[in-house]
Order: sequence, then structure tokens, then C-alpha cells
Amino acid sequence: MEVLPLVALVAASAAVAGLARRTPVPAPLLLVAAGLVAAYLPGMPDYTLDPHIVLPLLLPPLLYTAAVDSSYLDLRANFRPVALLSVGYVLFATLVVGYVVHLVVPGLPLTAALVLGAVIAPPDAVAATAIARRLGLPNRITTILQGESLVNDATAITAYKVALAAVVGEGAGWAGGITEFLLASVGGVGVGLLLMVPIHHLRTRLREPLLQNTLSLLIPFVAYAVAERVHASGVLAVVVVALYLGHRAWQVDFATRLQEAAVWKMVAFILESVVFALIGLQLPVVLKDLGEYEGLDAAWYALAVFLVVVVARFVWVFPATFLPRVLSARIRKREPTTDWRSPVIVGWAGMRGVVSLAIAFSIPLTLDDGSPFPYRNLILFLTFTTVIATLVVQGLTLPPLIRLLRLPPRDVQAETLAEAQAQSEASRAADERLTELLEDPANQLPPPLADRLRTVLERRRNAVWERLGEVNPVTGESADEVYRRLSREMIEAEREVFVDLRDRRRIDDEMLRVLLRRLDLEEAAAYREE
Repeated sequence: MEVLPLVALVAASAAVAGLARRTPVPAPLLLVAAGLVAAYLPGMPDYTLDPHIVLPLLLPPLLYTAAVDSSYLDLRANFRPVALLSVGYVLFATLVVGYVVHLVVPGLPLTAALVLGAVIAPPDAVAATAIARRLGLPNRITTILQGESLVNDATAITAYKVALAAVVGEGAGWAGGITEFLLASVGGVGVGLLLMVPIHHLRTRLREPLLQNTLSLLIPFVAYAVAERVHASGVLAVVVVALYLGHRAWQVDFATRLQEAAVWKMVAFILESVVFALIGLQLPVVLKDLGEYEGLDAAWYALAVFLVVVVARFVWVFPATFLPRVLSARIRKREPTTDWRSPVIVGWAGMRGVVSLAIAFSIPLTLDDGSPFPYRNLILFLTFTTVIATLVVQGLTLPPLIRLLRLPPRDVQAETLAEAQAQSEASRAADERLTELLEDPANQLPPPLADRLRTVLERRRNAVWERLGEVNPVTGESADEVYRRLSREMIEAEREVFVDLRDRRRIDDEMLRVLLRRLDLEEAAAYREE
């Protein structure tokens, strides 16, 4: 693809995603809608989805940034529901969707129908994470949805390879398929385990933030490529490495963490925006070769597949939620109680996305004997319609459904109290350490500087407690919020003076940059919670 159309795609996607932040419509839905409309604008370039780009170049960084921001401890605590969804549900959906489509579409071989089942089985990592973050779901539901979306692509891709081998006549039966699945899964986890410690060791030894962040950008691609090279799951390798690095991020220096957070936030924003816009832009490509299935037959097949996908998820989610609790006293004791509302939300949050389309586009045009792949165009069409239908129907109705069910919101007061208690303990330890250091003659400071250290520490300790206190009757702000706002106003006044001095040639641009960076760091510290 030429450079200009690619730049235009990124710029337009970012603009639409930015616009979505000012509307109640989730960004993924607005981006898909914009892609659908743009697909038929005059002069629109051909943005055909290339699986050789999406799977190795877009999927790894999206998985990496989602996994790094996930909690290893929370995922471990919810391992059972996450595994049941990311592995059990995907395999169940593959079989159910495949068998039903085989019955509904005349002449469609079961093996080809199972290919379709594997393609549309995994809910989308990006859509689930983006919508869960925006809706403020309870922590456990968010963790389960994020955990599912991190691993289910590996299950679906492996199931797709097994089903595809059966279509082209290379299948080794159920035993061979299970063996391939286990080897890919174990291999992917193994590659991740082998890479995570050396990569983390290298990250902690590099002292230059630019080099550390360059390494950070390469990590997901390296993990994915190494795993795929040995025919293991690149998805699982990326997730394992990212979870480990995220869990150990505190061991990397502060400059790297600050820069890395900003870099990955930008990368995730751009990639997520482009991914959803690309979904909508595939409409002309999908419809072009639909052929004999145009019209009511195609619409009926699309509706049937969408309904089966939705129903199959509920059929799996409810027993997977309650049956283990009925059968195991240990699970009842270890896991928090839940009612019917949580599985309803999890069941309805099964949006499909770009990974399904990328896998579908990777289906070969012909078999080994040169004959056309059976019903390939119909599989592409049904994948596309299922992705669009789940994003639009479920994505638009999920927020009102959550409001209707009145799920218990996150306890912000309890979270703030826990934060304040943690900060108080840490500040106490820091105060004791400061006293110990100042007793050493090598660390003697003038009293004003020693007092300044204690003042900063006291400010940090009191800031969280102040959020629990009374608010300003005029502005509704806490004392901490008023402090930070006034701090920003003071910093802005200093910044204007520095710029004015530069404009009057009292200082040069190099000195201005040094002074502005100092103010930027102070402002970032004052607004660290934002």
C-alpha cells in the first residue's frame, strides 16, 4: 500500500476515535460505522485486510499492552472462569456454530463449517477491554473479560489450523487435533517462560530510557515471532511475557516507566482506532465475491449464525458460572458469591473483532488439488456480518443493559481508603529511613532542605486522606484537588515568564527547554492521579 493512503487511514481513525470521546457511543462502534460509510466514498483506496499484517504486526502489540496493564494476581485468582471462557467456550462455540451452520447451509461440508466456527469463536480482545474500561464494570467481571480476551485468540487460531487441515485433507483425526492444540498451547507458554526472565533482566540493566523503550516496543514482536517459529502459540508467548513484565514493572527505573506508559498509550490508541476502522472498510471486499449467496439467503444465513453465536455463549456461560460452585465446596469458599446478573453481562459482552476477520482472510483460495476452497466467500461474508452484528447490537445495548441490571458499582470510597492506608504505611517507612540517613554525617543537609524533604513526604501522605474529607462548598473540590489546581496555575504563571524571557532574548531556547522540563515534571507530580 502507498504511504499516503496509510497515513490518511491512521489520521482519519484517530480523528474519529477522538470524536467518540465526546459522544456516548463507544469508540469501536463509531469507528466501524465510519469505516462502513467510507468504504463507498468515491476514490477510496483499497484497504483489503491482510492477515500477514494483522496477525504478526497488529495483534502482538495490542495483546502486549492489554496484558501489561492486567493484574497477574487478579488473573490467577480468577483462573477457573478465565480458563473456562478462553479455552472451553471457544472450543464449544467452534463445534456448536460449525454443526449448526453445516445443517443450515445446504451442501456446506462439516469440516468447512468448523473452519467458520473457529474463525468467529473468540470474542475480541480490543473491543472487550475498551468497552469494559469505559463502562466501569465491577473489578471481577472486568478481570474475567480481559483474561478471556488475552488467551482466547490462541485457542481459536489453533482450532482453526486443525479444522483447516481437515478441509485440505491433512487432518490426523481428533487425537491429532488435540495433540496439536496441546503442543501449541504448552509451547507458547514455554516460549514465554523462557523469554520473560532474560528480557526483564535486560530491561533492568539498560540505563538509557530511550533504549529501554525501544526494547519495550520490540518485545511483543520478538515473543510472537519466536513462538511461531517453533510452531507454538505466539499469542500465549506474548501474554506470558507481558504479564511477567507488568508484574515486575516496579523494578524498572521511573524515567522508563513514565516514558513507556506514554508510548504504549499512544500505540494502543492508534492501533485500536485503525483496527476498528479496517473492519468497516472490508464491506466491499466481502460483498464483491459473494456470488450466488446474494439476497435473502445470505441475510438468513447471517442472522442464523449471529443468533447461534449469541445463544451458544449464554448456554456455556451460565453452567460454567454456577455448576462448579454447586459441585465444589472449595470453589464456594474461595470465590465470591455471584448472582444471575454477572453471567448475563459476561454472556452479552461477546463482541467479535478484527482477529476473526484476519483469520477468515487467511483461508486459502484453493485446496492442494487445485480445487476452490469450499464456500470460502460465504465464510468470509458470515464472519464479517457476525463481527458487525455483535459490535453494533451487543456493543450498543451493553451500557443500557448494565444500567438496567444495576450491578454494584466499584466502591470508590473503600478503594480510596485502602490507598490512603497504603500511602500512610509507606510514608512512615520513608520518614524512618530519612531520619536514619540524616544521622549519618555524610548526609548532612541544611535544615531548610531537610524540612523540605519532610514537607514533600507529609504532602504525599495527606493528599489521599484529603480526598476522603470535606469538599469545597463553592467548587465541590476536595482540598487535594484545590491544591493541585492552584499548583498548576502557579506553574503556568512561571511558564509564561520563561517564554517571555526567551522571546526577549534574555535566555536561549536550550535553557527554555531545561526550565520547561523542570516545570513539566513538577506538574506531572502534582497531577499524578489523572
